[in-house]
Amino acid sequence: MKSYSYCFLLWIVSTLGPVFGQLPEIKRATRSATAAGAINEPVSSEPENSDLWLTLPGKNDANLAGHGKRIVLISGDEEYRSEEALPMLAKILAEHHGFTCNVLFSINPTTGTVDPNWLTNIPGLHLLDKADAMILFIRMRSLPDSQMVQLEKFFQAGKPFMAIRTSTHPFAYGPKAKTSFKHWSFDHKEGDWVGGFGQKIIGETWVSHHGIHNGQATRGIISESSQDSPILRGVADVFGPTDVYGVVHLPESAKILMRGQVVDGMKPSDPPLAGPKNEPMMPLVWTKEYQFEGGEKGKVLCTTMGSAVDFENEGLRRLVINASYWMVGKEINIPEKADVPLPPTYKPSYFGFKKDADHFIKRNIKPFDLLPK
Repeated sequence: MKSYSYCFLLWIVSTLGPVFGQLPEIKRATRSATAAGAINEPVSSEPENSDLWLTLPGKNDANLAGHGKRIVLISGDEEYRSEEALPMLAKILAEHHGFTCNVLFSINPTTGTVDPNWLTNIPGLHLLDKADAMILFIRMRSLPDSQMVQLEKFFQAGKPFMAIRTSTHPFAYGPKAKTSFKHWSFDHKEGDWVGGFGQKIIGETWVSHHGIHNGQATRGIISESSQDSPILRGVADVFGPTDVYGVVHLPESAKILMRGQVVDGMKPSDPPLAGPKNEPMMPLVWTKEYQFEGGEKGKVLCTTMGSAVDFENEGLRRLVINASYWMVGKEINIPEKADVPLPPTYKPSYFGFKKDADHFIKRNIKPFDLLPK
């Protein structure tokens, strides 16, 4: 019996040993080729589609400017209902302008449901590898390095993006956080990244509520020097109930498209607030270039306006659609008045924090539930 076992063992070693012996060499070759740049994108087992995010194929019409282009929209804030606004904007971009869109959400990993109060998980960021542009609407996330590297790769490539409202302060890491991205935190105070990602890349971090929060609305006033900007084509009567943000660090290289007029009240018919708050008015919408060290040059558009209820305003929706054309280099194709119909079932929630920490868990929201019809 022992001789049979010994012979069988010899057969295993002689027949399969060379095969197993090659495996470490294959792995080493792959790592070496990737490090040398021979393999641009490692093979990923991460899915293209999932119940944890939305995928909206662009309308199959080669005449649409967004045909063949992909935008990834990333939501994740506890206050302004980005999880409601971005699916609506994606629907307009896909159905009326031809962009394929993915919408990502803060997902509670225990329940698999949308939970803006969960600060450390946004599945699907690998889709940025295939994106032509990104729309970012997040607030003070503390994402793990495994997800942050997907964002870093996007920005290193110099891809264009749009930052909405709280995206001036998109990341927050405490002093004891174990992360390679602590300098991205909105309150970073050292070196070249003072003010974190927002101030360094977008042009501003969190500063203040310049107008009275939930007491003084915002009216968008087009900057005189930007009257002919294609991004503002057909954009008029921009108004929203969110207040004007304080903006004090914007570099001179930024181009201000629109300023935020503090309104003395919460209705479109209310007059401007008299006094120094509007002298001068704060920047509301701007564009600027950005570049990571060792990376490619990119461009960003920021609007500090943009709650889910703000986007009931036609002018603000058109601004986002026009800016999407701009991001992918299709400015010449921006219509005189881009089609931005509001889906009939879009009934956004008013902004504000939820005092019940389990509010979203109790609602049991799946990404598909947030897609307006």
